[in-house]
Amino acid sequence: MLRTGVGWFRLIAVAEAVSWAGLLLAMVLKYGFGFPEAVTVTGWIHGLVFTAYVVVSLVMYGPLRWSFRVLVLALIASVPPFGSVVFERWALRRGLLTTPEPLGPTSLSRLVGALRALN
Repeated sequence: MLRTGVGWFRLIAVAEAVSWAGLLLAMVLKYGFGFPEAVTVTGWIHGLVFTAYVVVSLVMYGPLRWSFRVLVLALIASVPPFGSVVFERWALRRGLLTTPEPLGPTSLSRLVGALRALN
């Protein structure tokens, strides 16, 4: 599973949701039982995993030939709790997590080409 970018994307999407659950539990510990250190630790971990999810989404945008709309959905899905898993399942059902055959330029390469043409 971890030999491909898709495998890493799926793993980090699930890890982001798990870190959200940990953060929610830590907030219960902080506000319900007066244990603020729980949020400090799990907040740091969640921030790290959240950042990894955003980075892996940006990295996989080109190879998976996502439209810009799908990339925006992936990034928005990182904000609400468990949204990354919802997006991952949705993308899997729609076949967006399979590496397509090389058919032509990606939207990223078209953007780079357009920026080079402006220079």
